Amino acid sequence: MSSPPPLTDRTALLRNRRRADRDPALFLQERAADEIQERLAEVNRTFTTPAIVSAFPQVWRDRLPGARIISDDEVLSLEPGAHDLVIHALCLHWANDPVGQLVQCRRALRNDGLFMAVLFGGSTLSELRACLSEAEVALTNGLSPRILPMGEIRDLGALLQRAGFALPVADAATTTVTYADAFRLMRDLRAMGEGNALAQRLRHPTRRYMFVEAADRYARHFPAEGGRISASFEMIYLTGWAPDESQQKPLRPGSAKIRLADALRVPEQPLPHDPAT
Repeated sequence: MSSPPPLTDRTALLRNRRRADRDPALFLQERAADEIQERLAEVNRTFTTPAIVSAFPQVWRDRLPGARIISDDEVLSLEPGAHDLVIHALCLHWANDPVGQLVQCRRALRNDGLFMAVLFGGSTLSELRACLSEAEVALTNGLSPRILPMGEIRDLGALLQRAGFALPVADAATTTVTYADAFRLMRDLRAMGEGNALAQRLRHPTRRYMFVEAADRYARHFPAEGGRISASFEMIYLTGWAPDESQQKPLRPGSAKIRLADALRVPEQPLPHDPAT
């Protein structure tokens, strides 16, 4: 059986990131790192051997001094069982094999080690996606890949279980950013290293009039205060633990010692009788 074609052109992705490094706009990377730090502060544990998977290591050097910071290569430079904390920092959405990335992180953890990830979710750039699609269909009667398809939270949470993590948790928060116009938004995306690196993207330049049409639709359909436009970035946070005997286990069905009604201190209401049964 042949493997599916890659979603991401890694050569183009790395080129986009190198270009972004010249004049980066890393405010979403910074926000994600701040949120991860806050969540780590709520964990009653000191981590001594953290590892971070990041496309922009400068965001993390001062936050977790001494952490091993590696790039998000398809084969991660992580040794099995070497870490008590692994963070996958806002680059998992570009992975051609996200489950493989999670499995590699799981193997790099010691028993009862913590995994945390943040990535863009499915509603990210929904406004830009809609306006580019409408403009392209209207002007060319065609549609080409321009914005990365991103996972939904329920699907991403299930990937944690597939990768072998215990106690998996997935939650999301949406950040809304305003811009002067769609061109400023697209310029920021390039400065984030989030430009189009899809393997099936068009390989020839798009005429400017198509982007002008998309920008006009954006201004009309997604206005913000002061004549600006709004752009949504959904940040999905994943948490899981390397399995260990010390962790809490779910009780066996039927092993409860107390009725739910008694625990909640409410009267139990019997179900109505159905004569047909």
